[in-house]
Amino acid sequence: MEGLTTQISTLLDQIMVSIPVFKPELILITAFIGSIFASLFIDQRWKHGSLSFAIAGIVLSAYYVYTQLGQTQTGFFGMLQIDTLSVYARLIILGLLLPILLLIQQYTKDNGIKNLGEIYSILLAATIGMNLLTISTNWLMVFIGIETLSISSYILVGYFSENKKNVETAKLQSEATMKYVLFGSVCAAVMLYGLSLIYGFTGNLDFTSTAHIQGLIVAPKVMSSIAILFVFVGIGFKLGFVPFHLWTPDVYQGAPTPITTFLSTVPKVAALILFQRLFESWTSTLFYFGELTMLFITVVGIVTMLVGNLIALRQSDAKRMMAYSSIGHTGFLLMAIISSASADYTTLLFYVSVYAIMTIGVFAIIQFLEKNIGSTELVAYSGLGKSNPVLFTVFTLLGIALIGLPPTAGFIGKLLVFTATFDLYQHTKDIPILLLLITGALTSVISLFYYFKIPLFAFLRKGESTERTLPINSVAYFIAVVCGIAMLLYGLFPNLLSGLFSQ
Repeated sequence: MEGLTTQISTLLDQIMVSIPVFKPELILITAFIGSIFASLFIDQRWKHGSLSFAIAGIVLSAYYVYTQLGQTQTGFFGMLQIDTLSVYARLIILGLLLPILLLIQQYTKDNGIKNLGEIYSILLAATIGMNLLTISTNWLMVFIGIETLSISSYILVGYFSENKKNVETAKLQSEATMKYVLFGSVCAAVMLYGLSLIYGFTGNLDFTSTAHIQGLIVAPKVMSSIAILFVFVGIGFKLGFVPFHLWTPDVYQGAPTPITTFLSTVPKVAALILFQRLFESWTSTLFYFGELTMLFITVVGIVTMLVGNLIALRQSDAKRMMAYSSIGHTGFLLMAIISSASADYTTLLFYVSVYAIMTIGVFAIIQFLEKNIGSTELVAYSGLGKSNPVLFTVFTLLGIALIGLPPTAGFIGKLLVFTATFDLYQHTKDIPILLLLITGALTSVISLFYYFKIPLFAFLRKGESTERTLPINSVAYFIAVVCGIAMLLYGLFPNLLSGLFSQ
C-alpha cells in the first residue's frame, strides 16, 4: 500500500512539473471549452462570440509558445519534447489558423449560415492534435494527436452539408465526407496495428530512445519493416503522399472552400514536423531502416511529384487542380525533409511557411470567386481579368510563387531546397537523390502549364461576364491580396522571414 501511495505521489509530481510545458495546449483546451459555451449562450446576443474566443485562445497560446523559445524541456515522462523546431512549428500553425478562421466566418456570412459557432471549437480541437504532433516523441501521443486531428477534420468536411441550398453540392460534400472518413479509418487501423507490433518488438514507445531503436534492430527485419510501413500509412494519410493521396481530390473539391484551405496547409505542417523528427531519429543511428527511410522518402517524393503534377495538367476545376498541386508539393516537402541539416531547420520552416501562405492566398481567391460567380471551373474565369485586374494579377502572382519563379518567395524557397539537396548529393553521391533533384526541377516546369491556365482564361479568353466587376468588400479578397504582397515581399527580402527562424 505504501509503495502504491509513493507511486501515485510520483505520478502527480511529474504531472505538476509538466504543466508549464503543456501550457499553450491547456490554453487551447480552455478556448475550446469556452468556444462551445459561447456558441450556446453568447452567439445568440453577439454573433462573433465563439469566433472571438477562438481567436483569443490562439493568440494567447501563441504568446506562451513564443516564451518557450530557446528552451529545451520534456514533459509527461518524456513523451513531449519542447525544442526550437516544435516552437517554430506551433507558431506557424497558430499563425496560419487566424486567416482560416476569418475565411470560415466569411463563408458562413456569404451563405447565410447562422448558429454554427461550434465549428470554431472543432478547429481548436484539431489545433490541439496538430500541436501534439509537433511536440510528441512517443508513439502513443502521436496516435492521439493524429486521431484528434483526423476526427476533427472529418467533422469539418461534412459540417455545412445540411445547410447547402444546392442539392448537388450537398450531395458532393456528403460523399467527400464519407470517403474521407472511410479512408482515414482504414489508415488509422493499419497504423495502430503497426504500433502494436512495434511495441511488442521494443517494449518502448519513445521513438527517439536508444532502447526503442535497439529493440527494432534486434527484431526480425521483415516484421519490423512491415510494422514501420504500417505506421507510415497513418503519417502518409495526413501528408497525402502517394499512394495515400486517393482521398485528396474528392475531399478538396467536395469540402467547403475554407475547410479545403485548412486541409491543404496546416495539418501538413504538423505531419511534416513529425516526419522530420522520425527521420532524424532513425538516420542518426545504426538502425538498418534508417537507410531504407532515406530511400523510402526519396522514392515516394519522386512518385508523388510526378503523379500530382501530371494529373493536375488535366484538371478543369480550380479546387481539384489545387488538390493535385498539393500532392505534388507534398513530394517537394519530402525533399525538404531529407535535405534539412540536423538542428538547422531554416530551409524547411521557410519553405513550409511560404507554401502555406501562397496556398491560403489561392484558396481565398477561389472562395471569393465561388461566391461571386458561383463556380470553381477555370473556364468560368474567362475574361474576368480585364474587369478585375488586381484580383487576377494577385492570382497570377500566387501561381508564379507556387511554380517557384522569381521574384516571389516561392522561388527562394525552392532554391534553398534544391541547394540543400544538391549539397547532400555531393556528399553522398546517391543516384536516388540526384533523380529526386531532376524530378523536382522537371515537375516545377510541368506545373507552369497548369498554373498559367489562370491568366490564360482570365486575360486572354473572352467570357459571358467579361465586363463584370466583382465587389471587393470581402475578407477573402483582403487575405488574398495580403498573401500576394507577402510572397513578393519575402521574395525580394527573404531575410524578413528566414531571419525569424534563425533566432
